[in-house]
Amino acid sequence: MTTKKLQQATLGGGCFWCTEAVFQEVKGIEKVISGYSGGNVPGHPTYREICSGLTGHAEVIQITFDANTISFADILVVFMTTHDPTTLNRQGADRGTQYRSVVFYHDDEQKEIAEEVIKQLNPYYENAIVTELSPLDAFYEAEKEHQDYYKNNREQGYCSFVITPKLAKLRALHADKLKS
Repeated sequence: MTTKKLQQATLGGGCFWCTEAVFQEVKGIEKVISGYSGGNVPGHPTYREICSGLTGHAEVIQITFDANTISFADILVVFMTTHDPTTLNRQGADRGTQYRSVVFYHDDEQKEIAEEVIKQLNPYYENAIVTELSPLDAFYEAEKEHQDYYKNNREQGYCSFVITPKLAKLRALHADKLKS
């Protein structure tokens, strides 16, 4: 039996409800927590403060993954192909710096891998990838009602019209990387 090699990744790809739902389906992902990172306001921000766009924080997820099952590079490929990494501070109708595409790297190795994945994927997009790469400074867990949002609110309009199609795209592009 192989021992798990647990690592973390912190990613922002628009609304955290979407990215959380995507990564909960990916093989090797042990845990997904929705939260906030990258801001300039000290202390633990609230969802309401994040939505104002004044904190500088992005809606993010923090993933705990088994590196023996899925690599950080593969996580980034799933991430980059399940949101639009070419739009600055916007995903669909969600607009503002809190919805920016961002990889908060945990160490220099993650930074180098992210740079390489972006370089490799850039030619496949009509516009340049604008995903921000920043060192992780702090991660603040979002309020309880934002955790497992899609699982708990599948029938809600946003889930039906935004998240469900995103999950269909995930299944079409990355069937080999999904939990059974």
